[in-house]
Amino acid sequence: MEDLIPLARPDVSFDEVAEDIRTILESGWLTSGRYIEKFEEVFAAYVGVHHAITTTSATTALHLALEASNVQPGDEVLVSDFTFPASGNTIAQIGAIPVLVDCLPGRFTLDLEDAARKVTSNTTAIMPVDPFGQPADMKGVCDLASSHGLAVIEDAACAIGAQRDGTCCGAWAGAGCFSFHPRKIITTGEGGMLTTNDADLAARARKLRSHGGVSAVVGLEFQHNGYNYRMSEIQAALGLSQMKKLTAMLADRRRVAADYSKQLADVSGVALPLDCEEGTGTYQSYVVLLDHDIDRDRVIAHTRKAGVETTLGTYAMHSHPAFAHFAYRAGDLPNSLLAQNQSLSLPIYGNMQADEVERVVNVLVANL
Repeated sequence: MEDLIPLARPDVSFDEVAEDIRTILESGWLTSGRYIEKFEEVFAAYVGVHHAITTTSATTALHLALEASNVQPGDEVLVSDFTFPASGNTIAQIGAIPVLVDCLPGRFTLDLEDAARKVTSNTTAIMPVDPFGQPADMKGVCDLASSHGLAVIEDAACAIGAQRDGTCCGAWAGAGCFSFHPRKIITTGEGGMLTTNDADLAARARKLRSHGGVSAVVGLEFQHNGYNYRMSEIQAALGLSQMKKLTAMLADRRRVAADYSKQLADVSGVALPLDCEEGTGTYQSYVVLLDHDIDRDRVIAHTRKAGVETTLGTYAMHSHPAFAHFAYRAGDLPNSLLAQNQSLSLPIYGNMQADEVERVVNVLVANL
C-alpha cells in the first residue's frame, strides 16, 4: 500500500556514514576497532556513566548483565511482566527463574508494591523495564534492591535520552541495557549497549562478550565460557552518526507525541500515555489504552485497511506458553494482561508531519 503510514521509519542516511564506511572497509579492520571505542565513549558520556559496552542486541546486553552480576541458575529475578519477552527469556536462558511483576494501571511501568511482595530468600536481582521509553521509578527500584541486596539490571531498550529524578535511564546502580533495533530511537540495524558505573561489572561483561578471553603472552587465555556478542565497526559508525542527531530526534518525537495527545485528549474510549514528568520520556512508541469494551484487534485490522499501521503495545509475558512452565496462567497479573489486550501503538517516527498525525487520529476515531 503506497500511502500506508507505517508504524515506524528509521531516520538513517547513507550520506551520513558513506565516508566512514569507506574508511572502515579500506582499513580492513571491521570489528573491535576505533569506531567501537568512540561509540562507547560518546554513549557513556551522553548517559552519564563511566562504562559503555557495545553488544549485538539489547537481548545480549541483558544476558551479559545477568552473568556479570553473578546471577546463578536457580536464582529468582524480579522482572516487569509487560514487556517484549526478551527480558524474561534472558533470565530463563541462564537457568534462573523469572518472577513476573505486574505493571501500574495505565502507566505500564513496574509495580513496586507487587515487586516487594514477591521478594524471597532466593531473589538475587531485579530487572525493571522502561516501557516505550517511559522511565520506571528507578529510585524506588534501587531502594528496594538495596534493602534486599539485589543486583539491578535496567531494561532501558527504548529509553536512550529518557530520565527521571535528574538521572538518565541506564545511569542508575547496576547495569542499563539499550537497543538499537530499527524501531528504536537510534539504530545500528541490530545492536545494543550495556552501561554501568561498576568497573568490575564492566570488566566481566567485556570479557564475556568476547569468548571469555583475555590477552596472554601469545594469543588469549580463556577464563570463562563466554560468547561472541561483539558489534561490528560499520554498525558503530552508524551509531555514531545517530548520536549526533539524538537531541533533535528526541525533540521531534516529543513534538509528535504532544500533537497526538492534543488531538486525542477528548476522544472517548482512548486513554493517553501517562508520563511520569513532562519531557522525560522518549516516546519510542506512542501507546494509548483503549477501553475494555473496544475490540483492539479489530481496530488494528481496520486501521490497516484504511492505510494506517498500528499494533499492540507489547506483551504480558505471563500469558504466553513460553512462561507456562513457571506456573503462570493468563490473568495472574491483571494490569499487564489488560495492557497487552487493550494497548494500541500508533505510528511515530522522525519528521512525521502534522497532516500525517491528523490522518492517524481520524482513522483511529473512525474505527473505534
